[in-house]
Amino acid sequence: MNTTGFFYVINHGYSQEQTRRMFDIAELPFTVSEEEKQKYVAKIQEAGSYQGYKPRQFWHIDAGVRDQIEHYNFHTDVTLKEHPEALRPFLPEIDGFVRHNYFNILLPLFRLLALGLELPEETFVEKSTLASPLSETYFRFMKYYPRSSEDEEKTKNVWLKGHTGSNTIVSFSHSHVPLLKSSIVDSGALTLLWSQPVSALQIRTTDGEWKWVKHIDNALVVNAGDSLEFLSGGFYKATIHRVHQPPPDQRNLTRLGVFYFSLFDDDVKLLPLVRSPVLQRVGITRRMDDELAPTAGVYRKARISSYGQTSLKEGKDKGVEEEEIAGVVIRHYN
Repeated sequence: MNTTGFFYVINHGYSQEQTRRMFDIAELPFTVSEEEKQKYVAKIQEAGSYQGYKPRQFWHIDAGVRDQIEHYNFHTDVTLKEHPEALRPFLPEIDGFVRHNYFNILLPLFRLLALGLELPEETFVEKSTLASPLSETYFRFMKYYPRSSEDEEKTKNVWLKGHTGSNTIVSFSHSHVPLLKSSIVDSGALTLLWSQPVSALQIRTTDGEWKWVKHIDNALVVNAGDSLEFLSGGFYKATIHRVHQPPPDQRNLTRLGVFYFSLFDDDVKLLPLVRSPVLQRVGITRRMDDELAPTAGVYRKARISSYGQTSLKEGKDKGVEEEEIAGVVIRHYN
């Protein structure tokens, strides 16, 4: 957690059969007609929210190529909005799965992370409420479709550029604009990815190399997001990661994902927890001046509404592109 912000979770209380059942359900939103999907498209740009469908080709990836990724997202209160008819009979199971992720996986991790900072166990728990209108935490079914060889060549086989929820300030410009590492949806606290066998996820190591994330049956892949790095004063590092074309033997397969993206409640100010005895000993890395720190809600809306919609410029470092969003320079690793 102090280097890459990445780890696995096993023995989480869900059997292999239960996990397979949820992956079966995860296929359903992608069997719906295009006409019905249009009724449930998320207000991504208008509200900075992923609730509902994110259609394919919504994001610009590189060199004129748009994404081939589709996902459907639930608020942790699955009754908050109406869902496609195919999903409605399975909402009780989906709700049970959401609650399992929250109570049996996320909260124990939050408590361990708080203890790691020598803070009260409930420090992070209190900032992430289940099924609350103050929270945009969401549960996602996500499908990656194979791309043409022409698109792969144009994008150097990268499906989503290297990103992190990380907001590490590398430097300040003369206009006091903080320079941040790029982010996509990991603007929150922790991301829980239920491991599946089609390879695509890679993490960037501390020496700058990209490493494949190995599939482990019935395990969870967990990465830290930028909000956690904010609150931990840089003690916990957000994971720099990307989505790459699968290896040759899997390139004709679709990749189905089941995710739980935990975000802190919208009214949480993203400031370092200065009362931590650990931070008082090792020091605090501030991402920006305290008076400029956004709330989790403001930050989430800005990042979600802007991703894949703005033009990138070549950065100072090789393989890095930059964009400015809401006065913040974001770095994209490619």
